[in-house]
Amino acid sequence: MLLTPRKINTFNMFKLPSAYLCGIRAKHIDSEKCVVTVKHRWINQNPFKSMFWAVQGMAAELATGALVLAKIQESGKKVSMLVTSNKAVFTKKATGRITFTCNDGKLIDDALKNAIATKEGQTFWMTSVGVNEDGVEVSTFNFEWSIKAK
Repeated sequence: MLLTPRKINTFNMFKLPSAYLCGIRAKHIDSEKCVVTVKHRWINQNPFKSMFWAVQGMAAELATGALVLAKIQESGKKVSMLVTSNKAVFTKKATGRITFTCNDGKLIDDALKNAIATKEGQTFWMTSVGVNEDGVEVSTFNFEWSIKAK
């Protein structure tokens, strides 16, 4: 089954309603890249009239996690996945539409291959960069993913 932005967004509506209600939407996914957007609105703002950091984190995590999920589905094997650590840097106030892009699809391939071959857990770091409508970077999130074949 091919993972598409529409399938991701439908999944979020039913299984991650807080992300869906905050306006987080997958826009593109392929084997190397995932793009997720979220627009600054009243429901996802902080007291300083910019986007709450946790909403940015949800969007950034989705950009990385959707790639991991797509690669696992592509393998046809049962593999569990979990974020074990994360780091974030905020460089500008997040207002307007923020686009998070993860280009780390190739990182997953080796870890997944090793996890399936050895049945041992594998970890790897993925980066998701958020930019505003002017192309200015507002935040960068790094997520350490752990995968293990069942």
